[in-house]
Amino acid sequence: MAATSFPGFRHGVVLATSFTGTLTERCGNALERIPVPQRLADWLTVNGLAVDSCTQPQLDRARELRESIHVAATAVANQEPLPSSAIQVINDCSTGGQASEILTSEGTRKWRLGPASVEDALGVIAADAISIIAGERDGRIALCASPTCRAAFFDTSRSRTRRWCDMDTCGNREKKARFLASRRNNSQPAG
Repeated sequence: MAATSFPGFRHGVVLATSFTGTLTERCGNALERIPVPQRLADWLTVNGLAVDSCTQPQLDRARELRESIHVAATAVANQEPLPSSAIQVINDCSTGGQASEILTSEGTRKWRLGPASVEDALGVIAADAISIIAGERDGRIALCASPTCRAAFFDTSRSRTRRWCDMDTCGNREKKARFLASRRNNSQPAG
């Protein structure tokens, strides 16, 4: 039996907005990057929150958290009030786990998850979302300028004017489109 191929993960520096990136091209042909419970477990492992397993109800809850973070981050980026339903899901997930931060012998931070590890991992993600939505970290929440993407991302650039969620995907796609349009315009015969 052949292994199922899944789309790769986009990696960011902020856990919460990286998590919202598990659904991409939100305003185009949406691409679900965690279509099955095992892919959520894979994503969590890649992001330092390894879990033994994941069930469909846990995946459903994770997607609910993801969408709540996206909705709240979009509201912040647009300077609109936070939707109460998104706040409720984020808060419920934040308080629903038993994760602990620990210091490693290398001097780095690591998360120790309890027996309800998916819920613990979601709690860590929700707490990260709270820190950026509440404005506690140096940076700003912005939305990708790509009309098909519109992903929320956390801009920590010096000028806080970053336009793309990811230069390797959305930014390069936009630059390529502008380049091709300019070539087409330059190859038109003068009339």
